[in-house]
Amino acid sequence: MASKNKKLRSGYTTGACAAAAAKAATMILLSGKSVNRLIGKSQNKQSPPIHPFTHSPIYREIEIPFPDGSRHKFKIQDSRFKDGIAAASTIKDAGDDPDVTNGAEIRAEARIINNMVRQSNGETEIFAHSPIHPFTYSPVIIRGGKGVGKVTKPGLQVPVGESAINPVPRKMIKEAVMEVISEFGESEGGDCPRFTGAAVESGLSQTAGIEITISVPDGEELAKKTLNSRLGIINGISILGTTGIVKPISAEAWTATITSSMDVAKAMGRSDIVLSAGRASEKAHINKFKFPEESYVMMGDYLEFALFEAKKHGFKKIHLCAQWAKMLKIAMATPQTHVRHGAIDLKKAVEFLKGLGAGDWELVQDFNTAMEIFEFISASRITHHASLFLKVCAAAKKYAEGIAKEIPVDVYLVSYEGEIIADSE
Repeated sequence: MASKNKKLRSGYTTGACAAAAAKAATMILLSGKSVNRLIGKSQNKQSPPIHPFTHSPIYREIEIPFPDGSRHKFKIQDSRFKDGIAAASTIKDAGDDPDVTNGAEIRAEARIINNMVRQSNGETEIFAHSPIHPFTYSPVIIRGGKGVGKVTKPGLQVPVGESAINPVPRKMIKEAVMEVISEFGESEGGDCPRFTGAAVESGLSQTAGIEITISVPDGEELAKKTLNSRLGIINGISILGTTGIVKPISAEAWTATITSSMDVAKAMGRSDIVLSAGRASEKAHINKFKFPEESYVMMGDYLEFALFEAKKHGFKKIHLCAQWAKMLKIAMATPQTHVRHGAIDLKKAVEFLKGLGAGDWELVQDFNTAMEIFEFISASRITHHASLFLKVCAAAKKYAEGIAKEIPVDVYLVSYEGEIIADSE
């Protein structure tokens, strides 16, 4: 059994994996036009192995730049070259993070687009552009393929209609591909490549560009385990990452999803937001109130963060749903409710409930869990147990409104059977 003190291993984001696959595919594509020319600056000077069927180099390991200036190496799982299209893939290693995309194949295809620019009356017209920054032109066109989701709702970092490849992964892909392009030519002002030497001799236009298509073979199935559909991302996963690194069991994925969910809700014109600690509490609210899908945000244990984000987004009202253990923590003014930030002190919880009017609990010396407290109250062994649940909701409301400030908060306590049994209204 692994030691509890064992240091957890970090991994790589889907964006980093896509960049590595894109660089490998571009290297195969361009060196396939001139197999004797090597990619020299960041790669081994020795000739890579030649695939016996395609006569294209297979690069076993690829090194790419990261946003912080560091460089990291990736193993290439598969590579091929056929009909002018080169492909390569990596297997995502999320380290010790419980990521649904861990082990997924991230694939990139690369093909050449000639004549990216055209001279007209002395002016240069550039055909390739970035869908994320429409006035920024690039020699690298990035598209999403099978298993990469499409954005259908406003509010995300990617415009409606585009593939769900976020800006930082797009930048990483472009920079990785440009390292290869720079070995085959120059770039004038960063607008478009000017291929020279062996690249031109092998048939490339001096004003060619590279089209990269990112795909995830199992992306559609993996997406069913995420909140993508609620965010309006359909038919696949998102290519994500802000640093290239996945830190195990980090808050980054949760908080990023909370923010994105609120971005979509705001863009869809929602004035109320529903924060839930889990799927059961969320479902209870949906069953009773049936708010629009975009109004629901899974905050998990990140209560304080979610409240600050709701305030930042300017929502008019917050609805807060949780089951007993989480609700009791919130009522006791706990900003982060995960057990790793401290298990609930049951003796303090009992004293807190007594302070709300729970009466004399001397007959029960100790409770082992918060659920045991809930069951004890529900069994009507104390007077006015329903009133006590209302008081817990009121305490949670007071704490939440202290963070959200001018935004009113309605609180709903959900039973372990999945029904709302008390609220602060």
